[in-house]
Amino acid sequence: MRFHSLPANIGFFSPVALIATFFGSGLIRPASGTWGSLAAFGVGLVVLAAPASAWVLAVMSLGAYCLGHWAALRWTQEDDTDADPSAIVIDEVAAMWLVMAFVPPTFAALTAAFLLFRLFDVLKPWPARWADKSLKGVSGIMLDDIFAGIWAVLVILAAQTYGFI
Repeated sequence: MRFHSLPANIGFFSPVALIATFFGSGLIRPASGTWGSLAAFGVGLVVLAAPASAWVLAVMSLGAYCLGHWAALRWTQEDDTDADPSAIVIDEVAAMWLVMAFVPPTFAALTAAFLLFRLFDVLKPWPARWADKSLKGVSGIMLDDIFAGIWAVLVILAAQTYGFI
């Protein structure tokens, strides 16, 4: 297993690194986004085991987005060599929790949520591709995953409407 390195002025235990890499899951290579999504999925499953969990996941998603925006901004200020560093996975975390908050809490829907989110994060259908290519800086880093997550939610809700899930 190989790992990404952190920017020179950011230590592993700094709030920037812990948030941006979601406690180090984004440092795992290859497929950092998948590792970050998987870590978020695990946390999301624990949250879904509690009552009133969907709204808690939605609030967690918003919190991850806001904290992620801050951490990614600090990260990219320290290391401007990469516009969207692979180690930053808090964007995947925010999007994964958003998807999990809005799909039925069943095994089939949650499994589809993870797989579809990863698919749409890689394929980047509009407007995810637009955000990735057109928005500069942290907004592009964060929003493309949110749009990919929205696609995953729409597909799962359509599948549920037509009796596939």
